[in-house]
Amino acid sequence: MKKIILSTLIVFGMAFAASAQRYAVIDTKYILDRVPEYKDAQKKLDQFSEQWQREIDAKQSELDQMYRNYEAEQVMLSEELKKKREDELFNKEKEVRDLQKKRFGFEGDLFKKRQELIKPIQDKVYTAVQKLAANRQYDFVLDKSEGITIIFADPKLDKSDDVLREMGMK
Repeated sequence: MKKIILSTLIVFGMAFAASAQRYAVIDTKYILDRVPEYKDAQKKLDQFSEQWQREIDAKQSELDQMYRNYEAEQVMLSEELKKKREDELFNKEKEVRDLQKKRFGFEGDLFKKRQELIKPIQDKVYTAVQKLAANRQYDFVLDKSEGITIIFADPKLDKSDDVLREMGMK
């Protein structure tokens, strides 16, 4: 008899604990892969990336050819001409590096294009997650696509200000 009562209490306790947890897990990669706009935007982004990479490769080929020419003619050049060619090589190399940075560097053209094409779609997903969380009263929504990331948290659960007050700040 005691075992039955204890088992019943455990079952009710587990049911209560499960209902008290208000969180959800989503996979944004899975979601985005099924959004046609995202696929189109990703294709456009890939096209820009390939075009810019071809541009960089062409400049790199020019630099390589200039270097080969310099190596072949180096013995016949005066010191003055050697210096001039080395400066040209240095400038061309800097031009290639600057172009790479401009296209693919932090906040470069690729980053800006991604912001322009992909961010609006990600914002739609985030808005949908917020609505879902509000309608179903989730406290947390976790994203499992690239490790666990909190994508939404109920602001009333944020205790950052309490921690600051406890530390004597704010």
